[in-house]
Amino acid sequence: MKLACASGALHREIESGELTQLEFLDLCARELGCDGVVLDVRHFPRPDDDYLAQIKKMATDWGLSIAALSDSSFFCSERGHVTKVLSDAALLGAPVIAAPLALQTECSWSEQLERLAFATSLAKRLNVTLALRNAPNTFAAGTQDCKRVVKETDSAWLRYGPDPQELDAASDAQALAPNTVLLWSGLGKQTEQTVAAATHAFAAFRGYVAIDEAFGAATTDGLAAAIATWRNALCAQYKELNHK
Repeated sequence: MKLACASGALHREIESGELTQLEFLDLCARELGCDGVVLDVRHFPRPDDDYLAQIKKMATDWGLSIAALSDSSFFCSERGHVTKVLSDAALLGAPVIAAPLALQTECSWSEQLERLAFATSLAKRLNVTLALRNAPNTFAAGTQDCKRVVKETDSAWLRYGPDPQELDAASDAQALAPNTVLLWSGLGKQTEQTVAAATHAFAAFRGYVAIDEAFGAATTDGLAAAIATWRNALCAQYKELNHK
């Protein structure tokens, strides 16, 4: 696995102007030593292609991959917004867009399926994979919900982007592993035990783990500690596999 930091973890600092998106990239490269970043669509100060090209170039210069874009409203939005986010991902070279589904009180299941159909059709055209995030009270809360969504959408461009720590006790995180393209780890519930469990359940996963904080109130020290926990767990897993 590779480690990425989600800009959503520092949303409060970015929203207040204490931290710019470019400074976030610098932080991830120089202080946190991440392999990549997950960029929240809320944090782009400009929507034009020139700025997106600048972000892509700076990430490349600092040795960072843009692992994904994150958009909490993606599967709930009008087609214009969906089209813009997908186009931006293609321009940035971001292979994945991660998003939860709508709350069950926001729309009907048929409406959600219609939005999924449009999004996956355009994702196929632009070759950007969509990663379904599990979230409480949405149409994709547990593993069975997630599998139902992917089955009924019936598109190879819709895969999983789970946070195993947010799944309920009845869910089996490992059941999502074969089609997972992005893994999440929220600071609120992250412990050495939950990280070890995730490395076991997703032992064959070779993509990015995105370190996040649900309320956007993470600190640099907190992110550094979380990344260190993951590195230690991955190192232990590597040693275990090589001693078998």
